[in-house]
Amino acid sequence: MQLGIINKLKINRITPPGAFLEDLQGNEVLLPTKYLTEDMELDSEVSVFVMKDSENRIVATTETPHLLLGGFNYLRIAEVNPFGAFADWGLDKDLFVPFREQLHKVYIDEKYLFVLKYDHETDRLFGSMKIKKSVDPCSHDITGEEVELLICEKTDLGVNVIVNNRHAGLIYHQDFNKPLERGDRTVGFVSKVREDGKLDIRFEPLTFEKYDLATEDLLEKLRAEKTIYLTDNSSPEDIRETMGMSKKTFKQAVGKLYRYRKIALFPDRIEFIEK
Repeated sequence: MQLGIINKLKINRITPPGAFLEDLQGNEVLLPTKYLTEDMELDSEVSVFVMKDSENRIVATTETPHLLLGGFNYLRIAEVNPFGAFADWGLDKDLFVPFREQLHKVYIDEKYLFVLKYDHETDRLFGSMKIKKSVDPCSHDITGEEVELLICEKTDLGVNVIVNNRHAGLIYHQDFNKPLERGDRTVGFVSKVREDGKLDIRFEPLTFEKYDLATEDLLEKLRAEKTIYLTDNSSPEDIRETMGMSKKTFKQAVGKLYRYRKIALFPDRIEFIEK
């Protein structure tokens, strides 16, 4: 079992303090009595969040916190003391935020953006405001894909967003046309993957007119010929001879057309889908 995520565990035994759940390796964790329901019985499977309690014991809960390990969300500060801050994340025990993980002074009842992290040395979960170090650059072309968004702070260029609970993105001011506030969640579409791995986002789906010339060239050739005998496994020489573009550019164009269901892919060819 792992701290900070939803684990599916089997009920091994039921005692007055609660049910002891077991993973495939035989590790046990207590699910306190207050979380038990009538349909829970021996050997049944239960989905629980696993964490440490105030006495540093591993414990399970059927409640779901406002963020899971590696995830991002805005949380309200419930307490500040000489050791750090504590944020309300939807569970009985507030989430500890050490001073070293705070970018600035925090105030009770104010909301701030946090990521949930795990400390291997202390075997504890903690909250961090160091968001830039926690997002991953996008390493592949997902232009046109629908993505989940967490609305963050405004900047001079637009509104920052967390994309798919993993990447950093930006919606330019001229494209931000929804009545959304910081902390709201919605969906959008990737309009561009930048060289640094950050994403440009729009609320509206892309149209083919916004695609690059290589994608348009491939689409026009398919419209005319219906089938081309090239695939991802074709040699760079064959692709350049047929399409006049590099293999990398060809694969990106194929990916875009496939996501918009304009083509069908086969082991030896690509076919245009008539509509």
